[in-house]
Amino acid sequence: MIKRLKRALTESYIGAIALGWLLAQDIMQLVNALATPLGDWATRREYPKMAEIAGGVVGSSFELALPGVVRFLLILVIWYTLVQWLYLGPVDAKSSYPQADV
Repeated sequence: MIKRLKRALTESYIGAIALGWLLAQDIMQLVNALATPLGDWATRREYPKMAEIAGGVVGSSFELALPGVVRFLLILVIWYTLVQWLYLGPVDAKSSYPQADV
């Protein structure tokens, strides 16, 4: 059953589209992880009194980016595993090129 699923994903465009979507999600997670501390810094710089009144999150603004970085790394590992399994895995002996007699 796994071989049939792998063949269906590689022979049609479903696997490539799914991997592209997963990579796009991964890039968006990275951008979000980088933009969160910058947005927090800009807000604190532009409105310092409002940040004091609201309280906000105590600690470094880079701690806010940590969950996004963890999500980025997990999605990247999943993406790489799927690419390795679908496209970079060992080639079947049946589908290899015939060897010439020497």
